[in-house]
Amino acid sequence: MSAYSLKAILLTFAKEDGTKRTVFNLGAIGGISSNAVILFFLAMPFIEYALIFNPYVFNLLGIAQCIVLYIVLLSIVMIAVFLITWQIKKSVIKKIMPSWNHYFPSIDLTMLLSSAKTPYSQFFDFYSKGLLEEKTEAQLHQYLLDSFKVMEEENKDLIEAMTKDNKFH
Repeated sequence: MSAYSLKAILLTFAKEDGTKRTVFNLGAIGGISSNAVILFFLAMPFIEYALIFNPYVFNLLGIAQCIVLYIVLLSIVMIAVFLITWQIKKSVIKKIMPSWNHYFPSIDLTMLLSSAKTPYSQFFDFYSKGLLEEKTEAQLHQYLLDSFKVMEEENKDLIEAMTKDNKFH
């Protein structure tokens, strides 16, 4: 496993302005850029339209069957978009986890990226503020360590409840 820089790790799941990405970016760690994936997602319905409503297929099926086929295949495309997005997220987390643990050994990356309420739900707010101050990588690392302490202090009741819940399982 290669070690990634802190900024490369953060660019996989956060945009340049510090907000969370919908589609994680493998481009920051040597994979396919999220922009290319999003462009592919946006092109899929148009490609499907061109394949179904071309003169050859249209004459074979007729308008009603083409419309039904388009709607059915569009639902399959939506499922494919979800599965591809999920697989990219899973792949990014797997690749960056060792490097993340090097920088922040006590912070669970999956809790940070969760859309549910976690002790680190405010991470992207803190990260955005840190980016506005144009810090070096070492300064950003220290700023994030301090931010995690602040978030843990603010959410100590939630951490305590999660710890108690884990003891019962």
